[in-house]
Amino acid sequence: MEKGKLDPRLRLIQQAPIKGKTVLLRVDHNVVKKGQIKDPYRIDATIGTLYAIAAGGGKPILITHVGRPKDKKTGSIVCRKGESIEPIVKYLEQKLPVKIHIQEFPIDPDRGITHMDKSIGPAVEDLREGKIGMIYLPNSRWFQGEQSEGPEREILAEELSTLADLYVNDAFGSWRAHASTYDIAAKLPSFAGILLQKELMNLHRVLEPERPFVAIVAGAKYDTKIGPLKALFNRVDHLILGGLMYNTFLSAKYGVDIAGVSDEDRALAMELVELDREENKILEMPYLVESESTEERIEGQYRSIRVDNLKQGEVIKYILDIDPESFQDKRVVDVITSARTIFVNAVMGLMPLFFEGSQALYRLIADNSYASKLFAGGDTLQELRNLCPGIYMAGLDDPDSYYFTGGGSVLAAIEQGTPYHLKPVEMLIDDEA
Repeated sequence: MEKGKLDPRLRLIQQAPIKGKTVLLRVDHNVVKKGQIKDPYRIDATIGTLYAIAAGGGKPILITHVGRPKDKKTGSIVCRKGESIEPIVKYLEQKLPVKIHIQEFPIDPDRGITHMDKSIGPAVEDLREGKIGMIYLPNSRWFQGEQSEGPEREILAEELSTLADLYVNDAFGSWRAHASTYDIAAKLPSFAGILLQKELMNLHRVLEPERPFVAIVAGAKYDTKIGPLKALFNRVDHLILGGLMYNTFLSAKYGVDIAGVSDEDRALAMELVELDREENKILEMPYLVESESTEERIEGQYRSIRVDNLKQGEVIKYILDIDPESFQDKRVVDVITSARTIFVNAVMGLMPLFFEGSQALYRLIADNSYASKLFAGGDTLQELRNLCPGIYMAGLDDPDSYYFTGGGSVLAAIEQGTPYHLKPVEMLIDDEA
């Protein structure tokens, strides 16, 4: 397959018989925190698909997930107002000249929405007749069947399929196989939306990068990122780590006890430490910010420490940021400014208390005018926008920059070596004859 070209077996919305049809559109509008939209980029990125449906004479029914309403331990689902889709609908109604109907269903206090009852019937009829412009279903994770492995999942997929004639997936960030991203695609004619196509076409920049290739990854968890991290390590010329991920690596490499790093994660990180002893790809950030608290930033209770001063058996408080001085270090500056591809899925510090490391990183990347700059993930884009608004806005119009709507999706595609093995994408591909 040519660079930047889609797999010809992928079914595209441009090929769908949309006229007069209701279209169930799965989007990733997971941008609401505590009832507020933090960064509307993921919503804006789907406007092209909404226009394509409208231009083709289709009638869209939207569904997205917001937050994590399901308790992993108990399985109970709490439908909090702060995780409703209402702010998304208000934003869309300001952007588009349409009236959007928000459908409500009875909520069980422990199981969320157990059934999509017939109360939605009149709204679907109004949609077909043009009395309303769109329907937006409740948060997909409020439905008991969305993340279930039981019969509720099949019930939800079946109920969703009765609402529409076609299914379009435009939710690149929602790469896990759930009822609204995977099961439903087996029940309706299914197609890839405009945004999903764009994301898939741009992934070749990470999978087949122009070198030198530098990746910068940070995260609050280590155990869930081991596979993607190892795959990325094998592809890059240099890897920069941040957040708890970096703390875990340092703890394992130098034998120091860093607050917040578990023994289990430290043991898991030893594999990466051993790999890097041979390859020497991980570029260490020489200056860190150590804090006595994760709750507040108090003068005198945080300080800069040097990596080369770490001693085996030493006990370190919380490392909550990369000191911006690290991004003035000659080796770090040389690596980032000489790169031809830079992939960033990273917020370096504990926001909003410690932001200076992320800000210094983003500014240094912007100084490289030759590289393809690929940013991924909601938190990364949100902080780039907040901390460096000028750089963020310039990137929107720069053909050498691209903002992926899903960080985890890109990492999963890197781990698998292709985006076409992501389960929801597989459901949009015609089997070869």
